[in-house]
Amino acid sequence: MQKLIVIVGPTAVGKTALSLEIAKHFNGEIVSGDSMQIYRGLDIGTAKATPAEQAQAPHHMIDIAEPAEPYSVAKFVQAAQDEIMAIGARGKLPVLVGGTGFYVQALLGDRPLAEVHDLQDPAFIEKWTKIASTQGEATVRAALRQLDPVSADRILPGQIRRLVRALLVSDHTGQPFSAQQPKPQRQYDAYIIGLNTSRDVLYDRINQRVDQMIQAGLLDEARLALALPDDSTAKKAIGYKELFGYLTDEESLETAVERLKQASRRYAKRQITWFNNQFDDIHWYDLVSDPSEMNRIIADIEATMS
Repeated sequence: MQKLIVIVGPTAVGKTALSLEIAKHFNGEIVSGDSMQIYRGLDIGTAKATPAEQAQAPHHMIDIAEPAEPYSVAKFVQAAQDEIMAIGARGKLPVLVGGTGFYVQALLGDRPLAEVHDLQDPAFIEKWTKIASTQGEATVRAALRQLDPVSADRILPGQIRRLVRALLVSDHTGQPFSAQQPKPQRQYDAYIIGLNTSRDVLYDRINQRVDQMIQAGLLDEARLALALPDDSTAKKAIGYKELFGYLTDEESLETAVERLKQASRRYAKRQITWFNNQFDDIHWYDLVSDPSEMNRIIADIEATMS
């Protein structure tokens, strides 16, 4: 079974830096497990590795789609698995770096995708997507809960497409979406590293990162996102939508930036909860408060390689 190092954790906790160190030490190549880093031109707001960082080790699953292009998790999983296989065939160690928990789970095989991808009903999807937009996500989630309470509890906030998809499948097949998924089967010999630090420190880092992103040109990327079709996944991404009010002259930059900081902090909290609840084999480290943990991480990986 292919060996795979996985790095998960909330935003701004140092995943990129760790991935580069591991790639350097173990002759590795990096695979992004982030659902937004696939989009070209959206670099700052998605916290992609910089060109200088990408020059230190090969990176994959970055800049592979246009911002307006629909890109499903199933398509992501297939492409990422192909990259991991190719990395292994080159005798390199694949290092998966993920902030999107569902994508990481699906790629590992812990959350198999339902084998109902060909089921279509554009009118149904349009109806419930509009309901989500006008009445709120909670209305769609409540409708799904009547048919599939497991999926209603499992699907993360903000995953409107997946909520509507689960509702469609549950409604049209007469069986809960969650019951139609294959049994989980881990696809890799994965060593999962979780990075975290104290909440106060993490929130300070998030606030500082937002300020740095604004200085680096985040507003220009937000303008690109604002011009995208309303149903584009990239347009809904945290890091962009919070700035739309400023770009449309509806509020001050200070207010928009504070909203972005708050949204980013809340997202980090949800990420931590997700990883804690969905994985039972994460090895947690705190490189922020104790940089010497790097030595322990390297030693622990070496132990799994022997």
